[in-house]
Amino acid sequence: MKNILILLAGLLSATALAGPRVELVTSLGTLEVELNEQAAPKTVANFLSYVDDGSYAGSIFHRLIPGFVVQGGGFTADYERLPTRDPVQNESGNGLSNSTGTIAMARTQDPHSATRQFYINLADNTSLDGGRRAGYTVFGKVVKGEEVLHRMAAVPTGMNLQLRSREVPEQPIILEQVRRLPGE
Repeated sequence: MKNILILLAGLLSATALAGPRVELVTSLGTLEVELNEQAAPKTVANFLSYVDDGSYAGSIFHRLIPGFVVQGGGFTADYERLPTRDPVQNESGNGLSNSTGTIAMARTQDPHSATRQFYINLADNTSLDGGRRAGYTVFGKVVKGEEVLHRMAAVPTGMNLQLRSREVPEQPIILEQVRRLPGE
């Protein structure tokens, strides 16, 4: 009986720690990410504000570096910059690492400049973690749809003069819908 109670307590504890889940329906398939509110509360709240207002829908993954990251959420399919809210405080010292399949906030050289753009790590990118300097804030992980990341990584990239980047997918990868999953 004691073992059963310990097991139940562990299950309840694990369930309580599970964070909100968000579904990202892309033109290449569906991803599901679990967010870590305990490790990155400000970042998760910021990300969810864009999810809940629907403004990620119709945006694109505008940067793709196979073996590194796929980045999106900041531009329309016409490469117009989307409006942002105030930047969020950097939470990269939260113990989470930029490992394969994690989701993190994109930012400029200013550690506290992240707004709406995010990226998903296509490899272990521990060089992006914090240390002596602020890193890039990881705030969740892909829990379903890893095969979609493989499809994304296979999309050829090329030069886009509007974005002044050679890392733009030649076939647009569109975020068709982004929504918080029920019960979250």
